[in-house]
Amino acid sequence: MKIALIQYQPTHDHQASVQRGLQALEEAAQAGADLVAFPELAFTPFYPQYKADSESLDLAEPIPGPTTDLFAEAAKRLGVVVVLNLFERDGENAYDTSPVIDADGTLLGSARMMHITDYECFYEQGYYTPGDTPAPVFDTAVGRIGIAICYDRHFPEYLRGLALAGADLVIVPQAGAMDEWPAGLFEAELQVSSFHNGYFMALANRVGKEDGMHFAGESFVTSPFGQVVAQAPKGEEAILYADIDLSDCADSPARKLFMHHRRPDQYGLIGREVAQIK
Repeated sequence: MKIALIQYQPTHDHQASVQRGLQALEEAAQAGADLVAFPELAFTPFYPQYKADSESLDLAEPIPGPTTDLFAEAAKRLGVVVVLNLFERDGENAYDTSPVIDADGTLLGSARMMHITDYECFYEQGYYTPGDTPAPVFDTAVGRIGIAICYDRHFPEYLRGLALAGADLVIVPQAGAMDEWPAGLFEAELQVSSFHNGYFMALANRVGKEDGMHFAGESFVTSPFGQVVAQAPKGEEAILYADIDLSDCADSPARKLFMHHRRPDQYGLIGREVAQIK
């Protein structure tokens, strides 16, 4: 199948950003994409670069809501699976959330970011409640899709949970800054995770200068054999296309070896021993 990662820069004009996203979806579908994924906070400024205030909750939107309705209609018309990322409001809580829309326009559900960081320019704990959708995997028209939102990708337990739930492709909506990590580590982390867990990973990153931040782009796709199979340019808007075959997952070392040789009955014991040492 062909996947498309939208590497665009949102603006402060939410409606204009949504319309641009719909145009990108249309372009990707016309190019043959079966699945289209967007970066973190795809149609809004990256709010967490500033500390939250009493009005921050009002910036969030419901799911389902106007944005998901528009993309669901487009997904049905174009026959593509769509993975978004929005600032979601649910009552008095807000989440960093990725709705998953099937190719028939059905909103299959959402993944909420589980792990919430907090440091300069990423003041996320003031905005997001920790997610309550552990390791979700969605049965879509193109296959079993898992979601790991931005910071979630740093947690091997979570990524292993997606593998145990049967994910063949994990989408990573991302807001990664220019030169945030040492050269090569950005890609290597997902290469190793794909290799260990036997699935493809597709990271869709923001791009462009935004107030005090400069997002890098460089969206990429890794295979279950630990290879980078496609990558977008650094610092430029682009749609990254990648042709992948999810049946390759069955032949990966993780599916043939690692997953069969796990010893989960022993891992709890190891954890207790470490706790005693501390």
